[in-house]
Amino acid sequence: MVEYKVTDISEHMSFLEMMDVLNEGLVAKDEDPVAFDHDCREGICGACSLHINGEPHGPDRGITTCQLHMRMFNDGDTIHIEPWRAKAFPVIKDLIVDRTAFERIQQAGAYISVNTSGNTQDANSLPIPKLDADLSMDAAACIGCGACVASCKNSSAMLFVGAKVSQFALLPQGRVEAKDRVLNMVKQMDEEGFGNCTNTGACEVECPKNISLENIARMNREFLKASI
Repeated sequence: MVEYKVTDISEHMSFLEMMDVLNEGLVAKDEDPVAFDHDCREGICGACSLHINGEPHGPDRGITTCQLHMRMFNDGDTIHIEPWRAKAFPVIKDLIVDRTAFERIQQAGAYISVNTSGNTQDANSLPIPKLDADLSMDAAACIGCGACVASCKNSSAMLFVGAKVSQFALLPQGRVEAKDRVLNMVKQMDEEGFGNCTNTGACEVECPKNISLENIARMNREFLKASI
């Protein structure tokens, strides 16, 4: 563990801006900056995933690390920052982990096949109950940050996989490949070394997009139907 002292931090700064100040000071002293992942800084991409004072994305709720502001801490606080804690997310350097396991799970089935022969049915011509559409959109809000895995005592990815399965299972476009999708994605999840769900619920609490545990239940139902 390495301890750094950072000064001249405004309460209005984001957490990543504080990290920028830290790294600017390190570079000015010819020291290596602390490597951390980030991209959009708008709570969309999920790249800026850090374990802050024992909580994924820090002490606030419904936000990603880049949306966390320094006003959530007191002046003079010691802040403990760690990378995601999961065997399936090996550390690359400092605070950066390899989350390509999520990509491989999605490649196993998180897609639909569309007829592009010229006789494609217009999606707007398919009536979908509003509740189903809303639930599908809620599941699609998952940004794959991995907070669910980092918060789980078993390092389970079932909230992530459940969201990706539900996103398509709730829509008619996703029913064609529903059986293969859930079987292949769950198989890939297990092969990546993620743990199983024991219904603790920490994943739902820490998820920045408030993905519901109902998606895990839906994935389990889809898996059971596909296995019969």
